[in-house]
Amino acid sequence: MEVDHFDPRKKRELIQPYENLFLASHPCNNFKGTTWPSKADLAAGCRFLNCCEEQDYDEQIFEDPDTHYLIGATTAAIWHIRNLDLNAPHLVDERRDRAELRRLLNAQPIRVKPDADKAQMDLLIERLKKSLETMIPDIRPPPVGQSTVA
Repeated sequence: MEVDHFDPRKKRELIQPYENLFLASHPCNNFKGTTWPSKADLAAGCRFLNCCEEQDYDEQIFEDPDTHYLIGATTAAIWHIRNLDLNAPHLVDERRDRAELRRLLNAQPIRVKPDADKAQMDLLIERLKKSLETMIPDIRPPPVGQSTVA
């Protein structure tokens, strides 16, 4: 993870306001680079979503449960997804892997050998679940009838 300047035009300022600093993965931070919406983009509603000021996932951005692609429900969300390349193959694969792990953990009982220490196995399972939760968070599918795709 890296610190991203929400508005990269402000990078050259000696003192950075907290609101301009976000946590971002290296690929997202690199892909965004110095991208910032133009005046025409802003007039059309295109902009980066600000997670400190608004809800992004489960309100403006949803995950297709079959393809694991992100879907923007607003003009800003569509622009955000495209300009951060959030449907890059490696991110789609990570969301797919997360969904499959969750399905396996929630759908199938985990059997242990009779001589295994149950407390130790329970601890291992909890650690696996916590590890899974640190991956890309669950993103709900879009509401029924939503067809806006990024």
